[in-house]
Amino acid sequence: MGTTTVLSPTSRVRFGLAQVAITPPVGIYHPMWGAARHDRSTGIHRSLSAEVMAFGPADDPEAPPLIRVQLDWVGVGGRQQFEDLVRGVSEAGGVSPNRVLVGSSHTHAGGLFAPNRYEKPGGELIVPYLAAVGEKLQAATRAAVARMEEVCITYAAGRCNMAANRDYWDADYDGFTCGFNPDTPADDTVLVVRITDLQGNMVGTVVNYACHPTTLAWENTLISPDYVGAMREEVVRATGAPCIFLLGACGDLGPRDGLVGDTGVADRNGRQLGFAALSALMSMGPPGTDFKYQGPVVSGATLGTWAHVPLEDDRLAAVSRFSGGPHTVALPYKPLPDRKALQEDLDGWLAKQREADDRGDERAARDCGARAERVRRWQGRLAGLPEGETYPMPFSVFRLGDAVWVTCAGEPYSLIQMDLRRRFPAVAMVFSPLVGVSNAAYLLPEDRYGKGLYQEEPAVLGPGCLERLIEAVSEQIAAETD
Repeated sequence: MGTTTVLSPTSRVRFGLAQVAITPPVGIYHPMWGAARHDRSTGIHRSLSAEVMAFGPADDPEAPPLIRVQLDWVGVGGRQQFEDLVRGVSEAGGVSPNRVLVGSSHTHAGGLFAPNRYEKPGGELIVPYLAAVGEKLQAATRAAVARMEEVCITYAAGRCNMAANRDYWDADYDGFTCGFNPDTPADDTVLVVRITDLQGNMVGTVVNYACHPTTLAWENTLISPDYVGAMREEVVRATGAPCIFLLGACGDLGPRDGLVGDTGVADRNGRQLGFAALSALMSMGPPGTDFKYQGPVVSGATLGTWAHVPLEDDRLAAVSRFSGGPHTVALPYKPLPDRKALQEDLDGWLAKQREADDRGDERAARDCGARAERVRRWQGRLAGLPEGETYPMPFSVFRLGDAVWVTCAGEPYSLIQMDLRRRFPAVAMVFSPLVGVSNAAYLLPEDRYGKGLYQEEPAVLGPGCLERLIEAVSEQIAAETD
């Protein structure tokens, strides 16, 4: 006889959720693009939000929760900003800082709040804004922990081709550009997480998808969550419950239709992802069930019947497993730029930008400003880098029943999530990069170094970094799923 039971990936945990609005004030420092010619945001496309999720084992209400914070930000700026945020959340949640994971949607249209932007126009609004967000997150953390209840989490995978590879070879330019590359396949996995209480009522959904939120680019001056906003809107409209977006590994992925100033394109991209997520959501059976063969029924044909059957005791024990924690792996630095030389470069590019503006050469001024922006980002990255010959890359692996929830800092190529899912096909895998301080920048496959790709220029890590991270994460997943 063939397969008689199809397991529905399930987690049984205690869970609490709180969601708050974190839209910055209009006029705050905004551009995440070197080609942008504005400093201050001029309006709001869609509001930004933050979610606080509290997880704990189903059989131990006294266990300290794991707290996950998701922000509609490009990333948490400086190391001190990150540590302040984590400290406030950990105190509000009554847990140690190593029980707090902070990630971002990575929208490039939400504003840029790094410390080296404080002196820019609109930068005077950053510190009070961050203080207000910190207070909101602390209140949300207390609410999420107070709301913790036993829930059933179910997982399903779908497909969405909104994302595309973005390492495009331009023969005329004789180099790589960072934009839609139709010649290389992209990871199109959408992992959808449904969270219900024990009565079957929706508590929330999680959409895990790998695509840079870079629909809106240098021409856009509006605060926006990019495609994430419309995606959430569609899922909430259908489910009546909050929707949390977890970005997947997308160092090499971006929207095939992107890098524009038209917010309508961002909304269209979001709806495409939202519809794909809803399709996966509708493929799930009732919470807390597996799909089992029920035997033949004689009719006009002899029919093989299946039914969704409640989990038996051994399955309930398996899906209630809760284990794991944070880890680090030492990754090699590449040769890093000299700080004094960076300042000289910045001064030089700013002088050239002023000269171009004075003579009315808008394109040259834009390009010089972009070069200056690249230098500022390097200065920001260097300011928070740990000293030594290697970078202590933080990552985490948590086993929640039939699933593993994995995080790492930085922006790895999609190879990491594809390889991990290939190695561990029996588990549902929620993979989230950009959790923690984001100054590690990109992690490229070893064979992609030395080709002139954009991602290598801001990377602080050298060849082999991604492969070492994959092995370290694999080792921990194997330990949690043995």
